[in-house]
Amino acid sequence: MNKLLAGLMSVLCISGVAQAQSNDWPTQKTIKMIAVFPPGGSVDQVARILAPALQNQMKQNVIVENIGGASGSIGAAAVSRAQPDGYTFGVVFDTHGVNENMIEKLPYKTKTDLTTVTMIGTAPMVLTASKASGITSFKQLLADAKAKKANNYGSIGTGSLGHLALASLAKDAKFDWTHVPYRGGGPLMQDALAGHVPLAIGSLFLVKPHVDSGGVIPLAVTTSKRSPELPNVPTIAESGYPNFEAPAWWAIIAPAKTPAAIVNRMHEEVAKALKNPEIAQRLKSQGIEIAALGPKPAQDFVNKQIDVWGAFIKANNIKAAD
Repeated sequence: MNKLLAGLMSVLCISGVAQAQSNDWPTQKTIKMIAVFPPGGSVDQVARILAPALQNQMKQNVIVENIGGASGSIGAAAVSRAQPDGYTFGVVFDTHGVNENMIEKLPYKTKTDLTTVTMIGTAPMVLTASKASGITSFKQLLADAKAKKANNYGSIGTGSLGHLALASLAKDAKFDWTHVPYRGGGPLMQDALAGHVPLAIGSLFLVKPHVDSGGVIPLAVTTSKRSPELPNVPTIAESGYPNFEAPAWWAIIAPAKTPAAIVNRMHEEVAKALKNPEIAQRLKSQGIEIAALGPKPAQDFVNKQIDVWGAFIKANNIKAAD
């Protein structure tokens, strides 16, 4: 009886602490948003677009900290280890849905050690060519590939959606393409602009500024429909590979035991920020279609990504080390 009473008191105490945290949040200390890729990439940019708006709305400091590496898993691991008090969140990319099945000895379980706060939105991935490559169109690239000409393509990392999308295409079409993984969008685009890697695939958010400046040549997009931001760039689907579709996506995560009241409140604040005309336009101009899915549908979305790409990774024996 005494043990039962002690257990009940413990549960009530924990519940009381969580309720107190929820009631005080976010007045106690600075909120940290961990961008799980290095500076310069789309995750970093999305985090830095949202942080000032959230700070203004919540009247609390919101800072961005970059913890990159291992396709975003190092930053996600830092989020999973953080106190679940509502003062640490993460901004993740589509790699978040594949790391569970890609990386051996991942130091967390994506579905149980982390919770999804908001699925921010989606965007096309864009396959680009460096000016030094001599490739000027997807049609030319396909002709080269069908003629058994080897080529290298860079992505933001092994297991990124760009990597898996092109690995899927190369396997189905029997193209001799070799994947070159980078530690994020910034380093990838630096090498693409310098001509060190002939092909690069990244989100429209990441590559569009370099397309606009003429630094790289857009060849194709991975969505089923053309992007309004690049209306003259064909889809892979319309270029002879029907049903091909692989959009990029971004989400906000938190430690799994973060109180539901805080998770819901943070989602409300993010959704409010995404409705801000200036922020919405900045994201839209980079090709992001805002979704603002709440915790339950966002978590369902992430879980489906884990299951779908997990099956592809296992079926094709894709390993973290290229």
